[in-house]
Amino acid sequence: MNTSSAAKPPPAQMLDVITSYWVAFAVHAAARLGVADHLTRGPATSDELAAASKAHAPSLFRLLRMLAAQGIFRQREDGRFENTPLSETLRADVPASMRPFALMMLDGYNVVAWSHLLRSVQTGEESFTHVHGSPVFEYVASHPDKALEFGHAMTSISGAENPAIAAAYDYSKMSKLVDVGGGHGHLIAAILKKTPGLRGMVQDRPEVIQNASQQGPAKDPDIAGRLELVIGDFFQAVPKGADGYIMKYILHDWNDEQACRILANCRRAMADGGRVLVVDNVIPAGNEDHWGKKLDVNMLVLTPGRERTAAEFHQLFSASGLRVQRIVPTACPLCIIEGVAA
Repeated sequence: MNTSSAAKPPPAQMLDVITSYWVAFAVHAAARLGVADHLTRGPATSDELAAASKAHAPSLFRLLRMLAAQGIFRQREDGRFENTPLSETLRADVPASMRPFALMMLDGYNVVAWSHLLRSVQTGEESFTHVHGSPVFEYVASHPDKALEFGHAMTSISGAENPAIAAAYDYSKMSKLVDVGGGHGHLIAAILKKTPGLRGMVQDRPEVIQNASQQGPAKDPDIAGRLELVIGDFFQAVPKGADGYIMKYILHDWNDEQACRILANCRRAMADGGRVLVVDNVIPAGNEDHWGKKLDVNMLVLTPGRERTAAEFHQLFSASGLRVQRIVPTACPLCIIEGVAA
């Protein structure tokens, strides 16, 4: 932001908060139009960008002027626009691109559910099912274009997280690690690259595994022959005999009963001396700003799940035949909650 919010009187600060969704929707529109990608060729006028993105030039100018005032793009003295460090994150071709997350999170089906947040707070029920008539993962599975964007979005937000998770824990004592609900396989790939002797497996829904086989890292020569993709339902069972089961952003999608079912399946399947590694936010006490506190309300709107405190993880593991051995912080907001047989 170009103006410090803290320097403003409280009503002006609150006005910024109330209208912050305007900026979010503007980011979504710019991401859909690929403006940041078009600017990789150098500064351009709004007319040139409109021609490249098939947009209405005067309206695109107004959008970019607004975003430039937020530090997202920059308007030069000659009137042309150029990228900034923030808008660079909306490029499709950069590591840790946030473009897929901007596309998915602000797409209409998510936005409509969020517009019913009040109902979720009043009833404790996720708005998504109320609005769309099916739970979020069933909805995404029945819309292949949304499923593909969802997968890309999860990869997007994981760009900075996966290296931190791979670096924070010693996986070398394991011989086989199963990524339960592992999506396109980018987390397990990061761990395999760090741990040469380890074999990995991703278990997920059919449409996810199909996309992972086509666009994921399974064919990366650095991990060739060490990563297997399998279709499965973690509520029914997980692959047997591994000495490690890892799940990132999985338990937070589900209520306590459902989360216990997943953990209990891992407990039954794991080899003697095995480990269950849950990678999620651990919500701190007090008024500290934390990514997990915002994500928790997103879970309230979209899923039956939640983010959890350390005490809640201890209770969850105990109810599933496991014991929390330690909670390992990482260089990102997520922690690794390590569980062993109780």
